[in-house]
Amino acid sequence: MEYMIYKLHFTTAVHFGQGTLADTGHRLMADTIFSALCHEAAKEDETGIGELVGWAEKGGLRISDVLPFIGETLYIPKPAVRIQVEQEGDSVIKKQFKKLKYIPIDRVEAYLQGKLDPTEENQRLKQLGYEEVRTLAAGRNKEEPEPFFLGTYRFREGSGLYFLAGFETETIRRRFEDLMQGISYSGIGGKRSAGLGKFRFEGLPFSETALKRKTGNEKTYITLSVAMAKENELGAALQGARYTLVKRSGFIASTTYAPENTRKRDFYAFQSGSCFRYPFEGGVFDVSGEGRHKVYRYAKPLFLEVE
Repeated sequence: MEYMIYKLHFTTAVHFGQGTLADTGHRLMADTIFSALCHEAAKEDETGIGELVGWAEKGGLRISDVLPFIGETLYIPKPAVRIQVEQEGDSVIKKQFKKLKYIPIDRVEAYLQGKLDPTEENQRLKQLGYEEVRTLAAGRNKEEPEPFFLGTYRFREGSGLYFLAGFETETIRRRFEDLMQGISYSGIGGKRSAGLGKFRFEGLPFSETALKRKTGNEKTYITLSVAMAKENELGAALQGARYTLVKRSGFIASTTYAPENTRKRDFYAFQSGSCFRYPFEGGVFDVSGEGRHKVYRYAKPLFLEVE
């Protein structure tokens, strides 16, 4: 499989929802990217969604969560493994490790050996960007506009987000990049109508061997994407696993699904950074309700071998 790094260089601020309009973050999960791809494909032809789902379900397309980069440093989620550090009894160090969300991809071994300085890494991550709160106005019918607060995030120069994508064929890669080009113009995240979430993207080769860092039989696999095992895989996947579950929900961005705004069915998945002894394939799950067509939730893992 051919792998690529796609760096998203944002030309505007972004709004990635965290529960309320006033809150925002800088993280997007793989299922959000997949939903954006499906939405873009549907602009041309509804059959394009089925094509994407088929590629993903059969393993021809893999994507990670959207993760931070600062300069040339790529970050991955902190692995959910217990580590030993020299200052084991130091409460300050413990708090810094707990606060740490990401580690550099080239410093995985240092982290697992307890040799990564969490205070230093947390300081570096502050260089990623900063939050802003805007005051906007929304008019309802002919009433006076009502002010509301909108949280946005702006990336600093030289920083942004990236994700990994794997392709079984050149055809899949080209189609994927065409759709990403369309998304870059319309934007990603919330409040795109206000001009948020626009970016230019840069594709760089990524060696598949970089995901397979270990030899031998005793391995731990960290998922770089939000993922869920299929029912027949779940028992084995949970053996020796260390994971966090995250609730995924949201509204269906399709005017052909239902005449009114409709929520997707809630879906629980393993958060990226979760670690497993036994890898699984995962799937693309139907989270639709009583609408006119299926709605899909991407939950295929992209594993990095660690430990």
